[in-house]
Amino acid sequence: MDHGDEPEYEAVAVRLKEEFAKLHPTEVVSRCVNAARHGAEDVTGSATPDLVERIARKHLQVLAVVAAERRQQSTLRNAAT
Repeated sequence: MDHGDEPEYEAVAVRLKEEFAKLHPTEVVSRCVNAARHGAEDVTGSATPDLVERIARKHLQVLAVVAAERRQQSTLRNAAT
């Protein structure tokens, strides 16, 4: 991988960290960006910043839904006791 592309991926991480600041810690966003990048490389042989951003955003959205569902289930369990 050409390390000259790193600023492009860092820009993706910065955008997503801002977008998901109220939902996910910055470490989670960074891990999603890295996972999206490596996953795209494994599947397609390349990882454009645009593709990485779209994949990472979807992952972060799913994580937010799962977290909200868990909070709701926890609230319902606590109310039942």
